[in-house]
Amino acid sequence: MTEPANKNSPALLDRDLGWLEFNQRVLHEALDDRTPLLERLKFLAIFSSNLDEFFMKRIGVLSRHMRDPSAYPHQQVLRERILAMAAAQADVFRNVIRPELARNGIHLLDFSDLTEDERRKLDELFRQKIYPVLTPLVVDPSHPFPFLSNLSQSLGILLKDPGSGNILFARVKVPGHVPAWLRLETSEPRDSATEKTYRFVRLIDLIRANLDSLFPEMHVLEVMPFRVTRNAEVEDDEENIEGSLIEHVAEELRQRRMEKVVRLEYEPPGSVAQLALLTDRLALDPMHVYEAPAELDYTGLMPIAGLPREDLRDRPWEPIVPAAFTDGDGSIFSIIRAGDVLVHHPYESFVATTARFIRSACEDPKVLAIKMTVYRIGSDTQFIDSLMRAAEAGKQVACLVEVTARFDELQNLHWARALNQVGVHVVYGMLGLKTHTKTTLVVRSEADGVRCYAHIATGNYHIKTAGLYADLGLLTCDPILTADVVELFHSLTGGSKKRAYAKLLVAPVNMRERFLALIDREIAHCQAGRPARIIAKMNQLEDRAMCQALVRASQAGVAVHLIIRGFCVLPPGVPGFTERVRVISVIGRFLEHSRIYYFQNGAADPIQGDYFIGSADWMERNLSRRVEAITPIEAPALRQRLWQILQTSLEDRRQAWDMRADGSYIQRGSCRICAQGRTV
Repeated sequence: MTEPANKNSPALLDRDLGWLEFNQRVLHEALDDRTPLLERLKFLAIFSSNLDEFFMKRIGVLSRHMRDPSAYPHQQVLRERILAMAAAQADVFRNVIRPELARNGIHLLDFSDLTEDERRKLDELFRQKIYPVLTPLVVDPSHPFPFLSNLSQSLGILLKDPGSGNILFARVKVPGHVPAWLRLETSEPRDSATEKTYRFVRLIDLIRANLDSLFPEMHVLEVMPFRVTRNAEVEDDEENIEGSLIEHVAEELRQRRMEKVVRLEYEPPGSVAQLALLTDRLALDPMHVYEAPAELDYTGLMPIAGLPREDLRDRPWEPIVPAAFTDGDGSIFSIIRAGDVLVHHPYESFVATTARFIRSACEDPKVLAIKMTVYRIGSDTQFIDSLMRAAEAGKQVACLVEVTARFDELQNLHWARALNQVGVHVVYGMLGLKTHTKTTLVVRSEADGVRCYAHIATGNYHIKTAGLYADLGLLTCDPILTADVVELFHSLTGGSKKRAYAKLLVAPVNMRERFLALIDREIAHCQAGRPARIIAKMNQLEDRAMCQALVRASQAGVAVHLIIRGFCVLPPGVPGFTERVRVISVIGRFLEHSRIYYFQNGAADPIQGDYFIGSADWMERNLSRRVEAITPIEAPALRQRLWQILQTSLEDRRQAWDMRADGSYIQRGSCRICAQGRTV
């Protein structure tokens, strides 16, 4: 399903198919034998987690439009692509990764492979720690059909009552507090004195082997493991909220728990009777029922991917502490006063730079105020503890906690309440707009007056993801730029209608128009015979106005290079439209999360062009329905670093994929993923 072409623009590609293309590239990291073995296992889990999110975010939305005649065939196409990828995932797991793990002393066993000693110890574990928490539920006139929670695994069971002869359906939920793969205690040394053999068996198989104890004196006729996925996109109307936003979010979370099931997965061989019952009770279309050829949930393999076998993983990366920050006892504010600082995580230490900036601000007696946006902060309390101590010490602390950040709502609600209780000025997002900007403002009293410092970044204040995502952050005390940040926070906390920013590009205020003006300026340079080039690095490209502007730039002769990790709806290389557009995707060890925008602006030296970093992709939601901030990077040395990052991506010969006009991708020097999702 594509948007029709017109005389000024080519047909835009379908975003959902583009998203599946992206996840196919993630899956390829598991298929690629150049990837270390345990990393291949990790990418199988990431692929499954991504697919879960796709179903939760997109399938429910698409299903609401099933009355559209084009919607059903489109979902059929998506289903075929998903089935093809699931088959490839199962094949590489069963026939390549699992045997290779065994050859390296890591055995993922079927229950029939266990020794008598292992079974005895597992039986003891089952009786002591698993049996008490299980809840066998039978469906009959006095026992209603059970609620099936999102992403939960269950055993569906057909039972025969020997007394009455009745056939009953029962369900046992697999507990989530126990590892999906249980490590057996009989691990024995390998040939090396320092390496051990690891033996694992699935929790679901252990429960299956003990069903007689759950249903005594009943005959177990059929057992079918299954899993459900529920829609996560709750329809709401923020403009008509009664009460507080925080109450609205809490209610939305309650609603989401009960949202419609959008996928049923089952392990073969499927039970005809159980599948008929489940699809009927869950009101599922058959197209949303999927056989899981190997594993119901590969994410349970993530702890195994983390085993201490360095020979089977990427070499550990220890983040570098930038030279300016090696004096841990010095003042970080003096470092920033000496000149703007650009930090690049995870290559440079998040703890020694960004986290130190916030910690220092909270502890420094000269700091008067701290203002910070929180989108995803995770379970680590480092930032929260620092902000709490700052508030308790009498500093003015304001924190915008985005309580509508998808899948982090509960965590963010928890931290918001904790901050509020100690006197932090907490704002719970803005009605109609999700606050996605990653920004901190520090106001400090100094000998020459009050000075403002700011951190403007592409990634979240999240210790864990800072070690996994490639992100950039600017530390600055530029008075013009920090004055813009002051105005941004006034709009976030006080509802200011500020529309004029000197340097910042702020969505939804001026960002789209500023970017469109920058593209038009490149067109004018090109038409005048001056150097013109656009390089944009982002997560996704979907905004129609931006796509049309890039088409105009290409038609005018401007070279447009797009580095887009996820989906891109603008096809490159379409004659007459995007012949000068090149699109690549980089998938590798670290998640490419930084957004960098470069405009050559007629300069012969590329370092003299205009550079920007920030939180926004060129998506309609980012430019119209989110609060975002993009900052210019002006120091020549920092521009040089950004140029090197862009060139590294553009010249990559290992992790880069080139997009073709039909939406397919080809990995440089390796293989091609065709438009149907097959690797050739």
